[in-house]
Amino acid sequence: MGRLVVSMFSTLDGVMQSPGGTREDLEDGFKLGGWQAPFSDGESGKLILDSILSMDALLIGRKTYDIWVNHWPQAQDAIGDHFNAIPKYVASRTLTDPTWKGTTVIQDVPAEVAEMKNRHGETRLWGSGDLLTSLLDHDLVDQIDLFIYPVALGSGKRVFRDGTLPARFEIVGEPRGFAGGSVLLSYRRSGVPEFEDM
Repeated sequence: MGRLVVSMFSTLDGVMQSPGGTREDLEDGFKLGGWQAPFSDGESGKLILDSILSMDALLIGRKTYDIWVNHWPQAQDAIGDHFNAIPKYVASRTLTDPTWKGTTVIQDVPAEVAEMKNRHGETRLWGSGDLLTSLLDHDLVDQIDLFIYPVALGSGKRVFRDGTLPARFEIVGEPRGFAGGSVLLSYRRSGVPEFEDM
């Protein structure tokens, strides 16, 4: 069976909205986009590129699809070439005719994502916070690669939304820090939270 790995960029206060550009995701009046680039460095950039090139399929939500379909199909670089070559899955109840070649729309997330994992060695979810919540609720995530950047924004869409099913995680491998200031933490689910008084 294949793996579903979540790749997420986050601020210190958990915001994942619009890391890549000032106009990437303006939903709810968000005006703080483009916060990732000031912390870029060669080592983390190579790791992100390698993780993209290693995946066999891409899973995204509808909002991420709407942003990416206007960029990646026309991109002429290693990332664009790979995204355009691999199977893509979009979770949506409203998208009926995707224009990005190689895209399949899925509506029954629990059943279709489980089936998708059986078809591919490694599928990655990028962004797509609403979809992440649903995937966690159905215990479909095998690993979360969380890139945390040294900035707090105070508002915006969060990695873990209100209503996320409580879960406990354990770290996978060693945390990695990068020259630009970001840190990569990888986690896998390890059951339910435990509670006790100090």
